[in-house]
Amino acid sequence: MADVIVFDLYGVIARTQTPEAVRRIEGIAGAPGPAFWDAYWACRPAYDAGQESAAYWAAVAARLGTAFPDVPALIEADLDSWTDVDGEMAALVGELADEGRVLGLLSNIIGDLVPRFEARHGALLDRFDALVYSCRIGVAKPDPRAYEICAERLGVRPADVIFFDDAERNVRAAREAGMRAELFTGPDQVRALTR
Repeated sequence: MADVIVFDLYGVIARTQTPEAVRRIEGIAGAPGPAFWDAYWACRPAYDAGQESAAYWAAVAARLGTAFPDVPALIEADLDSWTDVDGEMAALVGELADEGRVLGLLSNIIGDLVPRFEARHGALLDRFDALVYSCRIGVAKPDPRAYEICAERLGVRPADVIFFDDAERNVRAAREAGMRAELFTGPDQVRALTR
């Protein structure tokens, strides 16, 4: 039985952006299509590691060679696109916590999103023994320091942890840091691997 379980947030417990949210962001940006999203994701690591929202969107605009007409609306739409959770995974987190498992959350998340997510899902987040946010530790996955800091905050060695993430590069990095790591496929997988 795995007693120390660490989850990624987005794509595991929280939902990723819906098609409707994507269209809303593109509409506000006035820059639909792959080039916008390439710039959005290429600039994201610094944002995840603590960069301010305005600086992030300035970097995205610069990469595209444009200026966005309403940056505050763009920030709001982006934040709103990252606030939904998967009910089945939230219930599973509760089950694992009730069984006495030590739970950690290791998330690449921007600073402005943390208070919004915590206000909306505080009861869920209270079930975790450690909340490790990239924006607060200054490094983002797949940087090996992110995994080391997470294990330290839980008071264990990386080898004591089973980690679930939906990104293969983060799974590989967690393994290199010494964790047992699995590419997340769903709640049934988590139950099977943690019993």
